[in-house]
Amino acid sequence: MWSDGAQVKYSWTLFALLQLSALERQIFDFLGFQWAPILGNFLHIIVVILGLFGTIQYRPRYIVVYTVWTALWVTWNVFIICFYLEVGGLSKDTDLMTFNISVHRSWWREHGPGCVRRVLPPSAHGMTDDYTYVSVTGCIVDFQYLEVIHSAVQILLS
Repeated sequence: MWSDGAQVKYSWTLFALLQLSALERQIFDFLGFQWAPILGNFLHIIVVILGLFGTIQYRPRYIVVYTVWTALWVTWNVFIICFYLEVGGLSKDTDLMTFNISVHRSWWREHGPGCVRRVLPPSAHGMTDDYTYVSVTGCIVDFQYLEVIHSAVQILLS
């Protein structure tokens, strides 16, 4: 078995990786105005802190809360993977992640590695300037695969 010191180091390392990956994801979700993932990431950060506290202080209730949350978190990330890969009738072009509040999409859609972003003028004469027409070319990795990678990392760390 592990010694108490090794177990504490492992727990700290795992929880630190969970927090760093959740904070990184939170930042990019804020940049893309993805409100559903922002809410989920916020709850995840809080529950990971509770889980860390429960592990160190041996609070069984906190550990149970963390365990239940981890199952929900994995389910949420599987949903995000299915959403961006358009599995089962889901479409990445819907406003589901923004709660239908705005027309924003994933930040990675326009700012992925290697992407060249060009703002195009509206084609119709009567169109308003409320929506920006953007052409994105040259991406090394498509945005949906970056989102899938983020979710897969979350599942692996959980």
